[in-house]
Amino acid sequence: MFPWLRRATSTLDIPPDVPAIEVRDVYVSYNGHPVLQGVSLTVPQGSFWALLGPNGAGKTTLLKVIVGLIKPQRGTVRVFGRPPEALGPWRRALGYVPQHQRVDLYFPIRVKDVVMMGRYGMLGFFRRPGPEDWRAVDEALERVGIPHLRERPLHALSGGERQRVFLARALVTQPKLLLLDEPTAGVDVAATQSLYELLRDLHKSGMTVVMVSHDVGVVTQFVDSVACLNRRLVAHGRPEVVLTADTLSDMYGCEAVFFHHAATPHLVVRRHPPEDAS
Repeated sequence: MFPWLRRATSTLDIPPDVPAIEVRDVYVSYNGHPVLQGVSLTVPQGSFWALLGPNGAGKTTLLKVIVGLIKPQRGTVRVFGRPPEALGPWRRALGYVPQHQRVDLYFPIRVKDVVMMGRYGMLGFFRRPGPEDWRAVDEALERVGIPHLRERPLHALSGGERQRVFLARALVTQPKLLLLDEPTAGVDVAATQSLYELLRDLHKSGMTVVMVSHDVGVVTQFVDSVACLNRRLVAHGRPEVVLTADTLSDMYGCEAVFFHHAATPHLVVRRHPPEDAS
């Protein structure tokens, strides 16, 4: 479906039996406060995972550990069999869309230039983008469905359109592994559904996708595996097997029920009322 993905990944020579991600007994603390405690997880190539859990569960931290932005105090991390800091030219096989984009929305910059930012690591110092780089920008914009916005200023876009621009920036290196942190945050319902469908298409074309999400009910319609996190890895596996009442209670620290009877499954959380202090 996506010939550019097959072209790019075939040149990386990554054996198919090597996991896209291996995390082993990882511990991370901030100022003495534990954030991740003994987390171990293996993500095979070609799979589609969601990291689920409450606020403060360590989901964003785990993504940053995988990308190499945070070094764990203990444990090992491998991306395509290599430590994140030693990926070398394989780093272009890793695409990352953080939740909080450090881009001034009112800076006079066009969509195509934002997407080109994703190529800078491949260009090297003092090298200007060439025709191949601009072709990659056009292909990424086409892939996320917004080629008509190429010349549009970033501030003139809707929240859903901007999210697709940032996704195109991650795709412009033609990665084999895509990591996304809450990609639908601040996006309306229609744009959320459309974005999930796009990610599903990328996965079907052979890309490994791992995303952080709070949309427990919606995201489970698209992914093939979930990892339930609350500092520790509570459970992982297929959504229909893993998302039990016990797992949700362990994750959210309260009574939680996952309903499947509606067209869109949804999560209901019932917290215990505070005890009477008298």
